[in-house]
This record gives sequence, C-alpha cells and structure tokens, in this order.
Amino acid sequence: MCNYGDLSNIRALIRKMDVSKSTKMDPRKMRRIIAEDPEWNLETVSPLTELCIQSIIRSFHTRPVLNELLPKHRTLLLSLLPTATPISVTGPLIEEESYWKRCCQVRWELCDISCYDNCWKRMYFERHLEEALETFVPLDLSSSMHIDGMKDIVSLLELCNPFVKRLDIKQLLPSDRGPPPIEEEDTESLSELSATHKPRDHLDIQYITKHMTNLQELHLCYKVRNCGMNFEWMLFQFTPTDCKSLCQAVKTSQQLTKLRLHHSQVADDQARLLISYLLDNPVLKELDLSHNKLADGAGRALSKLLNGHSQIHTLDVSNNSIGGQGGVAIGHALANNTHLACLNLRLNRLGDEGGQAVVKNMIKNKTLRTLNIAANDITEATAPVLSEMLILNSTLKALILSGNKMGEVGGRALQEGMEENRTMLQLDLRLTDISQENEYYVNQVIKNNNDSLAS
Repeated sequence: MCNYGDLSNIRALIRKMDVSKSTKMDPRKMRRIIAEDPEWNLETVSPLTELCIQSIIRSFHTRPVLNELLPKHRTLLLSLLPTATPISVTGPLIEEESYWKRCCQVRWELCDISCYDNCWKRMYFERHLEEALETFVPLDLSSSMHIDGMKDIVSLLELCNPFVKRLDIKQLLPSDRGPPPIEEEDTESLSELSATHKPRDHLDIQYITKHMTNLQELHLCYKVRNCGMNFEWMLFQFTPTDCKSLCQAVKTSQQLTKLRLHHSQVADDQARLLISYLLDNPVLKELDLSHNKLADGAGRALSKLLNGHSQIHTLDVSNNSIGGQGGVAIGHALANNTHLACLNLRLNRLGDEGGQAVVKNMIKNKTLRTLNIAANDITEATAPVLSEMLILNSTLKALILSGNKMGEVGGRALQEGMEENRTMLQLDLRLTDISQENEYYVNQVIKNNNDSLAS
C-alpha cells in the first residue's frame, strides 16, 4: 500500500524544486559532487607502446634504442626525442632528415638548406662544428687546460668527420697568454703595447685537415668579430706560426678543392710561402686570397702557380696591393694557362703596365671566361690593347672594367673592338668616363650577343 506520509513529503519536495526553478539559484548553495580521486579525469590511459617510447626517450642518452623499433614506433620516437640529446648519441644513429630539420630550426633562426646539398644533417653538423671552432681559445701549449681543450676539439672533429664537407669559419680567436705586466709609471699606450707584444697564434689548422678526411671546402678568416671596446691589433694578425701550420695543412690535405683565406692581413711574404705549398696540387680548384696584403711578390708566385703547376679554375685576389710587376707576371702566365676560367683582380694597383700585360696575353688564352680588372688605375693608354683583345679573343664572356678612367679615347677604342665581337656577354663600363654614345653602342652589341645565344 502507498504510504501517504511519504507521498506528502515527495509533493513538498517537488513544490520546493518548482520554487527554486522560478528564482535564480545561488551556485554557492548548490550541492557539488566531489570525486574521491582528485587526479581523476576523463582522459583514457595512454597505450602501452607510447608509455614504452616515453621510457626509451628518458634513457636515450645512456641506452639508445632505435633500430629495434617498428617503423611507426621509430617515427613517433623521433618526433618526441628532445633536440638537446647529445649528438655523440644521435649523430651515428639517426639518419632521418625530419629529426635534424627540427634540430636546426630550434637552434638557428635562418636555415638555408640549399647551401648544404639540401641535407639537414650536414647543415647541423657543419654549423655546430663552425661555432665550436670560432669560440675556441687556444691556451699555452704547456698547460694542462690546453691539452684537455684540444682533446675535446679532436673528439668533436672525429665525431663530425663523416658528415662535414665544408667549413666556413668566420673568426679565429687568438691564444690566451695573458696581458703583459704594465707598470704604473709606464706611459706607453695600449695600442703601441699590443703592437710590440709577442704575436698570439690561433688554432692549428692541421688538426682540422688531419681529422676531417671528407673536407672539400675550407673558408678561413683570422680576425675577431664584434670585439667592441676590446679592440687590439693583435686580434687581427696572421702570425708566422699560423702561416706555417696552414701551409702544412693544405699540403697534406688530399680532398680540399676550395681554399678561401680572406680578411686576414696576409702579408706578401706569407702569401708567397702559402702559394709555394700549393704548387702541383692535383685537387685544388678554387683559391681565394682576397682582402689581404698581397703585393708584387705574391703576383710572381701566382704566375708560377698558374704556369702549369696547378689545376685551379677560379682565382680571386681582389682588394690587395698587386702592382704593375705583379700584373706583368700574372699576364705572362695567362698566355700558357689551360685551366683558369675566372680571374678576379679587382681593387689592386695594376696600372697601365700590369693592365696591358694581362689584357695582351688574353689574346693567346683560350680558357678564361671571366676577367675582373675593375678599379686598377687603368687609363686610356690600355684601350688600344683592349680593343685588339676584343677582336681576337673569342672565349672571354665577361669583362669588368668599372672604376678605370678610360675617357672618351678609350670609349672609342672599346667601341671599335666590340664592333667585331660576337661572343662577349657582359662588359661593365660603369665609372669609366666614356661617352654615352660609346656606352650605348657597346650595350647594344652585348644585348645582340645575348639574344643570339638565347636563340
């Protein structure tokens, strides 16, 4: 039977609920359900495979497990593996480009993979090694710290060796031998003191070439970047010891095809010594000694190098001090050279003596495609030789003469030479003081030659 007392209680409760619905409820007075487990949530438990992968990642630096995994599990692990994992572990083990792409993008803001044969792993190892070498400070050879530091560098070189083909080192820090003692009564300025202080050598390049057996390109710059108020001339010195170590390094290297030593204050005698070690090198194809202090002695040494003692096809000695005699020597070598395709002599001091020698011997040369003799104090006296060369030479495709005061006489001579030229594709005549009529005619000939080539 129905219990009327309970029924009345239910009706009272219903009326009370109707009243609460008609008025605004106070959330503070509402009953809440509190779970017994405060960490309980609606998320499902992770699959056992994911838990295993997370465990592998936590111990990856001490016990790496990768090749034993299925492909899908391997991909998942690499997507979760921290980029800070030591490369001594990941380098020999991981080949997937996705992981190395993530490492590069996390570490560097700008990543141009086209400079590294579209290989992210190569990019990471090359840039990592470059940064380590650029920040390495050689110490006193007898100190234990120097020995330990070199052990670390050698270990890094051996680790990176299989993946590095090019090194672009933008600075080399000098050795840290400590400043000389300065007495209170000494009035000598710091700049004079640094100039007379014993030169501070840099990292021995032989370590690089000895342990980097796959290295094909080496770019070096013996200077300190962003030194600010700590500027000293000794930070920008290419010392005799540096020169000897570099000479031995390039002599023993068997794969180096490109050597670039720029902005390093390389003196004329040092350049001559370096070039002597490059004679009869069977693999070197490109040599760049731009922005240094080369003079006529280096010009004569380059002449010997180009005269049947090298396979070099690109030579850049721009922004040096090679004068007329050096230009004459280089010109004589061009007459017999059969390998050089690009020669850059911009911003030197050839004058008409050296300029005429270079241009005249271009008549006999059959391999050079690009010649840059801009800003070399060449005047209208060289114009007749230029005109003759333009008529007789059919292999030169680009000639840069900008910054030389050829004048109106030189402009007419150049126009006469170009009238019979059908192979020149670029002729730079900016800031040469030739007339607008001559420059217009020359540019039309260049345009016709390019159109003929395109068709």
